Amino acid sequence: MKKLVCILALLYFGSAFAQTQIVPADTVPAIIHSKQESNGIKFSSTLRPLRQIAGAPEPFYTYFWEFGDGSFSFEKEPLHFFPGNDLYQVRLFATNSYDDGKRPPTRPKPLKPGTSRPVLASNQGPSLFKSGGSIEMKTNCMPKPGDDMMLVLGYRNKPENGIANLSGTIAFLYNDKEFNKDNFELAEVRSYYNEKKSAIDKHGSFAALKQQAENPYTTSLKGPAAPATTSPVFDPEGTALIKEKMSAFRKAEGWKFQNLKSGQENFLFLHLKTTPEMIKDTNAVVKLTGMFIPDDALAATEFFTMELQIVASHDPNKMMLKNSRMNYRFTGKNRKLTYKVKFQNTGKGPAKKVDVGVAIPPNLDIASIEVMDSKPKIVNCDSAYVNQSCMDTIRTADSVHFVFKNIYLPGLQQKGVNDADSTMGYVEYKIGFLEKPKKLPFRSGAAIVFDKNEPIYTNRAAGKYKTGLSPGIIAGYGFPFESGNTPFSGQKNITFGLSIAPYSPHRYFLQAELYMNSFSEKEFLIKRTPGNGRFIPVPNRKEEKIDYIDSTARIRVLTINLVPLQIRRNFNKYFGAGIGTLVSFNLDKQATPLRTIVLEATATGASPPIIKSFKKISSSFNDFQNTLFADIQVGKVHIGPAIGFRYLYTLQHSNNRLITYLTWKF
Repeated sequence: MKKLVCILALLYFGSAFAQTQIVPADTVPAIIHSKQESNGIKFSSTLRPLRQIAGAPEPFYTYFWEFGDGSFSFEKEPLHFFPGNDLYQVRLFATNSYDDGKRPPTRPKPLKPGTSRPVLASNQGPSLFKSGGSIEMKTNCMPKPGDDMMLVLGYRNKPENGIANLSGTIAFLYNDKEFNKDNFELAEVRSYYNEKKSAIDKHGSFAALKQQAENPYTTSLKGPAAPATTSPVFDPEGTALIKEKMSAFRKAEGWKFQNLKSGQENFLFLHLKTTPEMIKDTNAVVKLTGMFIPDDALAATEFFTMELQIVASHDPNKMMLKNSRMNYRFTGKNRKLTYKVKFQNTGKGPAKKVDVGVAIPPNLDIASIEVMDSKPKIVNCDSAYVNQSCMDTIRTADSVHFVFKNIYLPGLQQKGVNDADSTMGYVEYKIGFLEKPKKLPFRSGAAIVFDKNEPIYTNRAAGKYKTGLSPGIIAGYGFPFESGNTPFSGQKNITFGLSIAPYSPHRYFLQAELYMNSFSEKEFLIKRTPGNGRFIPVPNRKEEKIDYIDSTARIRVLTINLVPLQIRRNFNKYFGAGIGTLVSFNLDKQATPLRTIVLEATATGASPPIIKSFKKISSSFNDFQNTLFADIQVGKVHIGPAIGFRYLYTLQHSNNRLITYLTWKF
């Protein structure tokens, strides 16, 4: 028995041990190693093993180092020189591409450099300002729901400004209003150049005034001992641009900088967390904007906007559709879509040819394709000389190929390549619609071939339309099939009201309506009582015998109808149908009771009836009824005029009727 227990225990613990061995080690943080060398400190790391996604290229890591002194690097094993002997917090943010796990967590490593300082050591950090402006931003990865993202915000005093010391404001705008919820949370900002947090006026008025140096001639009149002065100058153009940029975002942060020397480059490190409400649409494109607002009137206000695609995994080859959520009202032949296909040579050697093949959705016009930009930036092959680097655009029935020929695109794992940006490329193009498309999503994907290697497939960029609302007006005329047991069941009526539905739908959709029925005044019998031999005195005559007495009422009713549930479908441009239910009640009901006494005929003829009226009775919001209906529409059922025929059946009174109506949707 003891042997059996031991065997079972071994099997249990062995199974548990085996299970713990295959649990992904995604929680293991990056381990940072540092080694003192003659010209600085060499950094390296130990990361968890990569796990290749089935069918994907070989996985790899990309690196972003933050050294804790305002410097950074994207190299795998950077060499860095620290300016002093202080305690620095070194961080490594490693991003896993083509890997099925989470990114390794980041754990800061405290580092205090030794006292021996290399004499000729210096840092040659990455060049962030590749666009040539005063402000630029770069992230370590594309935003992925559930992952953190680091953003470097760099600003500088360009030598061409001609300003020895420049002060101003840096602003960061995020969470664009195109999306209903916030996508990012600014978890932490690390600054190293004495930037001070500054409140951002949502109207941009903080940039309305800039300082301008006093005229040299005026200064000379004051004498050499007079201090230099500045005067405020209103900057309407810069202020208007700031207002425009800020109006597109819900969140803004600002920092004040002082005495930025000519040629000096400073960096802010922004730690962004993706919120739980972040959109899960991995084709959506979010924007981040940086603003450089100098105080000096000689320096221009500048902006830098990044467009980042939300991704499901960190793959360097991807396709992006800008402004993928469109307003269908303004979509047509003249509407142009902008696509961008990014690619990266992750191999160990350079690529001389890159073929970017794109599948074109059937509603887009291949002939309208226009290449807007590319990297490497090369000429069209039609105008290239022999062996010149060029791009050939090849169109087929349902696809287009952008072929980069005779180029040199370094590989990410190539020896001596430290700048990951040099291994990347892209093609950006515009394309129009064939005609007014159906209001349905459409998708496009790309296959990228480096030289003669196997193709690498990107995500599928989806174009979607915003729901949009289409108000409509209704005017109709109703008439019964037969008389029911209600006062107005046999009476015709006029209908007028409003409807609301999605704009120009092509599938099943919901529609709500609110309209009124107006019935003209009608008299109906409540009760007839026999005379039973009774007599009634008649003025100027003797008493006469009563034949019968009618109790009647004159009623005028205004009914309101609410359609809370209606399912419709437009089968084509000219025919649609729907079913639903409506609730109706009297908005206004006015009744005047009447009593008519009819006398028996005598030898001299019948006497006129005696009519007595009573006080008018008014009531409202009563007589609730539930009605089922089905209808069809013929005409421009998406947008425009149409005629409808609706059959209604009221449950309470077993009353059925038909309404013929005109409707116009806008």
